[in-house]
Amino acid sequence: MNKWLQKIYRAFSPDIGIDLGTANTLVYLAGHGVVIDEPTIVALNEKTGRLVAIGNDAKQMIGRTPAHITVVRPLVDGVISNFEITEEMLAYFIRRARKLDPKKFLRPRVLVGVPSGITNVEIRAVRDAVKNAGAREVFIVEEPIAAALGIKLPTHEPVGSFIVDIGGGTCDIAVISLGGIVKAKNLRVAGDHLNHDIISYVRDEFKILLGEKTAEEVKLAIGSIWNEGEALEAIVRGRDLVTGLPKEVVLTDSDIKEAIAKSIVLLIEGIKEVLEATPPEVISDVMHKGIVLVGGGSLIRGLKEVLEKELKIPIHLADDPLTAVVRGTGVVLENLETYHEVLIEDDDIRQQDI
Repeated sequence: MNKWLQKIYRAFSPDIGIDLGTANTLVYLAGHGVVIDEPTIVALNEKTGRLVAIGNDAKQMIGRTPAHITVVRPLVDGVISNFEITEEMLAYFIRRARKLDPKKFLRPRVLVGVPSGITNVEIRAVRDAVKNAGAREVFIVEEPIAAALGIKLPTHEPVGSFIVDIGGGTCDIAVISLGGIVKAKNLRVAGDHLNHDIISYVRDEFKILLGEKTAEEVKLAIGSIWNEGEALEAIVRGRDLVTGLPKEVVLTDSDIKEAIAKSIVLLIEGIKEVLEATPPEVISDVMHKGIVLVGGGSLIRGLKEVLEKELKIPIHLADDPLTAVVRGTGVVLENLETYHEVLIEDDDIRQQDI
């Protein structure tokens, strides 16, 4: 492509960054910041095959729909499980973002964050979905690198940075240095997994069946894994498995701690495995600088204290951890030539036509 065409594209084509998460999708529009933060949930009319609602509107329908409408998550464990629905959802979010910058009328360049360690087939599915959703040019970056850039870690210096991104479907544990991942591990222990832990605990201990939305609400309200201060309580309502009738029970933060304990142990073991496989010089950097937590799961009360106790390494919670990845996509888009080496390339798929 010649230089004058490149200038036209840059002048009239918007740059959009997407954190395509299992639980939430965030969209960054260059020049505007984070413009969309909505659940990765879609309501589908089974009779017509058409989407009824997307994002926040669809989330309100969970557990309240008639038989012909189903509420689905098009991503499972950080990867696309329903290609067509993901494509329509992305097209909807991209259209919304483009309306905020109507002067840029050409199709956008889109950068998408994906979990570390996903397969080439899964990466290709993301590229195709975004391309079909209306993107002119598609770039892919691994979420740990995007998150590190979003919170301004020195990723391109010869210094090791350790980041733990606890999302909705996956947990990315990565050591980054000189613009690349030194060691990484991807766990299926994340926010959604903790919700299922709570559902299983309440079912086993109280013989009550909770909905996933209720489990998430109680996790956010009283979820804690560290004994500190006054005990927290919450009333939850579900279906009694014995009588089949509605029933409510009072849960405490101690109940939540017990419910998610096994998952927290798996998280700690995963971090230890990455530390054990990290080169000694990088380990010395990590021991000096500590481990940084990002993602919604990092907000669980007491997680920082438990990790410090178990790992004997300083733990830091990033500012605004929920938007770290999508802010990182914005950094890459605005400095594409500088950060081009962090992208996952696929010249067979990436095209440059309008």
